[in-house]
Amino acid sequence: MIALDFLAVLKDWPLLVQGLATTAALTVVSATIGIALGVVCAWARINGTGVLRVVVGSYVELIRNTPFIVQLFFIFFGLPGVGVKLSPEGASVLAMVINMGAYSAEIVRAGLEATPRGQIEAGQSLALRPAEVFLHIVLPPALARVWPAISGQVVIVMLGSAVCGQIATHELSYFANLIQSRNFRAFEAYIIATLLYLGLAVCLRGLLGAAGRRWLRVR
Repeated sequence: MIALDFLAVLKDWPLLVQGLATTAALTVVSATIGIALGVVCAWARINGTGVLRVVVGSYVELIRNTPFIVQLFFIFFGLPGVGVKLSPEGASVLAMVINMGAYSAEIVRAGLEATPRGQIEAGQSLALRPAEVFLHIVLPPALARVWPAISGQVVIVMLGSAVCGQIATHELSYFANLIQSRNFRAFEAYIIATLLYLGLAVCLRGLLGAAGRRWLRVR
């Protein structure tokens, strides 16, 4: 009979807390910048010049059709070959931002394309500049329409951050692996890590849902 010893893992709870905090910080930073990047890319794919559409479209397709871990390794191990060296945390944030930006670009684009033409014309009739029409009339309801999908993508990016431990980023999976390498309680360590990821995902969905209802009036 297998004897489980969760206390052997929980005695290193400061490491788990540190890893959880790092995972949350990586998610907040990358999601904020990534969503902003996605909005810019979505606008470019709809309103940009032909060349800009091709460039942005190529970026979106490249990122959406390659594994995140390959993107991460390219940034951390590949870029130093051309003189760009990043810390593990910097490489992780950059990879997560690039990944989040590509996926959110398509999500936001779907919301923008669903905007009624009359809504845009109403803004133009008020003598608003194109940028004002986009920021104040088109973008908010578009984000409200796709906010559940964006929230889900943020959670996916947060869970994907677990592979950042492969480049020694001090996030949750890194410390779970470190703890089990010390006490050989891999089963218990990864059960606890799983529960922590689950709790973080549930909290993140709740916070994003509340933010959507507060700022975007998502129903």
